[in-house]
Amino acid sequence: MGTGEKKEMKHFVTFEGIDGSGKSTISKIVFKEIRNQGYDVILTQEPTNTRIGKQVQKCIELHTDPFVTSFTFIADRIQHCQQIQKWLDDDKIVLCDRYAESTYAYQGVQLEELVNNPIKWLKELSKDRILIPDRTFVFVIKPESALARIQHRDNLIPFEKQAFLEKVHKNYLKLAKGKRFLKIDATVPKKELIKICMGDILSR
Repeated sequence: MGTGEKKEMKHFVTFEGIDGSGKSTISKIVFKEIRNQGYDVILTQEPTNTRIGKQVQKCIELHTDPFVTSFTFIADRIQHCQQIQKWLDDDKIVLCDRYAESTYAYQGVQLEELVNNPIKWLKELSKDRILIPDRTFVFVIKPESALARIQHRDNLIPFEKQAFLEKVHKNYLKLAKGKRFLKIDATVPKKELIKICMGDILSR
């Protein structure tokens, strides 16, 4: 008979993965399923829809200097965390589509020729200023497969290029270590992905 650690419901959960991994679609469905079961749940995302978050979007679209983009992402997150903390204090479950690991994975690639150990550098910028999730789902998929899923999009942003996403993918795999992370094969059927996330969040 096992003596594994006691499972507890997760209250702050983040969904991560490269563009085309399906994490946004799954996070929306999981949100609806949890809400339908009577839980008080919030679905949020980064960049946020705030003034700073909209500036992040502009930075991405205009190919802004990587340092400016990184600082803007982190400013948006620090402000976002203040709102997330309020939700958590009200006993809500908070699901977030993209969070800190997105910045480390994506901007880590943008800064690789400009900073020594960019992921470590990025982490230091917001150390002790952001919340640590109870669980981070990392949707794992080969970049070529992810891009095939989103090739119909009218305007693929600069991040959605295979060579770039190959590096981002490797960063995610480096980051997804430790008890907080759960790597998920993003190619399995949608129903299975939802089942995995729901079971883990609600500890069933």
